[in-house]
Amino acid sequence: MKIKRTVKMKTDYSDDLRIIPDIPALIFTAVFTAFFVILPFFASSRMIYIITLIMIYSIAVLGQNILIGYTGLISFGQSGFLAVGAYAFAHSIDKIGLLPALLLSGIFSSIIGAIVGIPSVRLKGPFLAISTLGFSIATFQVILNTPQISGGRMGIFVPKKWGIDSPLEIYYLCLFFTYFFYIVGYRIIKSHIGKIFLAIRESDLVAEVLGVNVVKFKILSFVISSFHTGFAGGLYAYFFGYLEPTMFSISESINIFAAIVIGGLGSVIGSLLGTAFVISIPQIFVSLKEYAPIIFALAIILAVIFEPLGLYGRWLKIKLYFTNFPFR
Repeated sequence: MKIKRTVKMKTDYSDDLRIIPDIPALIFTAVFTAFFVILPFFASSRMIYIITLIMIYSIAVLGQNILIGYTGLISFGQSGFLAVGAYAFAHSIDKIGLLPALLLSGIFSSIIGAIVGIPSVRLKGPFLAISTLGFSIATFQVILNTPQISGGRMGIFVPKKWGIDSPLEIYYLCLFFTYFFYIVGYRIIKSHIGKIFLAIRESDLVAEVLGVNVVKFKILSFVISSFHTGFAGGLYAYFFGYLEPTMFSISESINIFAAIVIGGLGSVIGSLLGTAFVISIPQIFVSLKEYAPIIFALAIILAVIFEPLGLYGRWLKIKLYFTNFPFR
C-alpha cells in the first residue's frame, strides 16, 4: 500500500531560497500584483496617495526589521537615516538625475549607518537604542540649524521633471521599488547572511564561538537597513516634492518601530502589514483632528495586546485554520 505524502519536504537548500514556493503561492502573488497594477484605474486619488505612502514607508520598515527583528539590534535611528537619504536626494537630483539620486541616497545613508553601527559592537538593548536615538536627535538638530542643507524656514523644493512626475507615475515607481526591495530582502534573510543575523540575535557570544565575525555582520546589518531607509527617504522626498526639518522628528522613528512590532518582528510580510496599519489608521481618522492621535495610540495598544505576534502572526493563524479545516 502506497502512503501519500501530505507534507512537502524540502530536499535542497535552494528550496529555502525560493520566493514563490508552490503553485498556490504563485497564483496568490499574481492576483496580488495584478490588483495593485490596475488599482489606480478605479481608486480615488486619496487612496492612491495613502497606498504610495505605505509603499515608501514599507521599504524603510523592512530595512529596520532586518536590523531589529532579525539581528536583534534595537535602533531608533530611523528618522535620521530617512532624513539623510531625503536631503542627499534633494541636493543631487538636479545634478545626476532621478534614479542615480535615489541610489546615492541609499549609499550615503548606508555609509552613515556603518558609522552609527560601530557602537553596536559593544552596546546592546536599551543602551544601543539610546545611542541611535541620539543620532536621530543630532541629525534633526543639524538640518534644523543648517539652512544650507534644509533651506531654512522656507524648506527645500524637490523638482519633478524626469518624466515621472504625476501621482500615477510616482505610484508605479514606488510599486516597482517596493517589489524589488521585498524580493531582495526575502533573499537576504533566507540566505546564509540571514541565518547569521538570526544567530547573532539569539546569542552573539555563541555565534562568535562558532566562527562568525560578529562585528562585521552587525555593521553589515546596519548598512543594509540604513540603505533601505535612505532609499525610502529619496522616494519620500520625490513623492512630496518638498522637505523641511519637522518632517524628520523623532516621531518618524517611533512610527517605524511601531510598524515593526505591530506587523511582526522578523517577518518580511509583517513589515508590509505593520506599515499599512501605522500609515492608514491616522489617514482614516484624519477628519477627527485632535482625536486622531488618541485613536492611533489605542489602536496600537489593542493590536499589541490581542496579537503579540503581530499581524503576520494573525495571518499565519488564519492560514493554518483554513489549511486544517474542518479539523481544528
